[in-house]
Amino acid sequence: MNFAMEEHENNNNNNGGDILQKAKKHKGKHDKPKPWDDDPNIDRWTIEKFDPSWNESGMLELSSFSTLFPQYREKYLQEVWPTVKSALKEFGVSCELNLVEGSMTVSTTRKTRDPYIIIKARELIRLLSRSVPVHQAIKLLDDEVQCDIIKIGNLVRSKERFVKRRQHLVGPNSSTLKALEILTGCYILVQGNTVAAMGSFKGLKPVRRIVEDCILNKMHPVYHIKVLMMKKELEKDPALANENWDRFLPKFKKKNVQQKKLQTKEKRPYTPFPPPQQPSKIDEQLESGEFFMSQKKKSAKTWQEKQEKQVQKTAENKRKREAAYIPPEEPRKQDTKSEDGDKDVAAMAMSLKKKAKEFGKQKLGENVNAEVYIATAGEPSKKKSKRRET
Repeated sequence: MNFAMEEHENNNNNNGGDILQKAKKHKGKHDKPKPWDDDPNIDRWTIEKFDPSWNESGMLELSSFSTLFPQYREKYLQEVWPTVKSALKEFGVSCELNLVEGSMTVSTTRKTRDPYIIIKARELIRLLSRSVPVHQAIKLLDDEVQCDIIKIGNLVRSKERFVKRRQHLVGPNSSTLKALEILTGCYILVQGNTVAAMGSFKGLKPVRRIVEDCILNKMHPVYHIKVLMMKKELEKDPALANENWDRFLPKFKKKNVQQKKLQTKEKRPYTPFPPPQQPSKIDEQLESGEFFMSQKKKSAKTWQEKQEKQVQKTAENKRKREAAYIPPEEPRKQDTKSEDGDKDVAAMAMSLKKKAKEFGKQKLGENVNAEVYIATAGEPSKKKSKRRET
């Protein structure tokens, strides 16, 4: 009995292994190439326009979506709501504007044929709440136009960095944004913490990558614009249609720019005791005795202090006004003539002393005329005069 049961279990195990082997053999059947993959006439980016004959019976269930809008958009939405209502009515979608709750609601009706139009209507009211003009937002109802709302508020922590990088995306006089719109063929609106983009799937994909790279500081939008311009030129050449374009595209390396070091405050020594409590206004009044003064005396004191301050202020203003009329001190010129006169007198005194010594040495018997001697002493010698002349 046991031997028979073991044989039965072995047979079952073998059968199970064969089943697994068969399953492995047939695995990946869906990965086989399809006959329409190699057809060059098929454009996989095109979206066929919806025909109401595809869904004649309509929708079985009611679907609705609602979104809130900011208060500053209330007046504008109230003005353009008839336009939105008439545009959605063509596709069998009803809409409602609730000013009390501040919300917009879209829902399907019995006349709705396109099942995807309710998703389009939901995106339409989201765009309207994000400051997209109504004539631009209504274009979303076309089958070829899609939208993408990119949230950028939570990508950067610092508010200053976020504002700076968002400005890089817009550019001076919105030049960067206009260039991106032309190259991608999408409508782009930067508003608050979101970026709303409208266009084809082919254009929305690079827009999201450019926006995220700019906010995360991976690459500046200007470099992305250069790459897109190169791709536009390469698309014109049919010989390069099936080749890899990486060798033609520019490669940008990120440079490490030295940033300014943040000035950190010096840490104070930790003290477990709290700082002393500062005296309140009432404590100061009690200390000065003003608290016990009557209201009349208080008002008189304040008036007196005010008058003193006013007198000081007027005196200061008067001093500033008079300072403009005080003449500046003129630099004193050094009198060169007096200095030259002093030198001449000193030289004359030295010559007189010299002559007096010579006169003393002369014999006592010689008769010397003193008047003539003094007169000759005052005249400069010929050698000295020649030196002065030179």
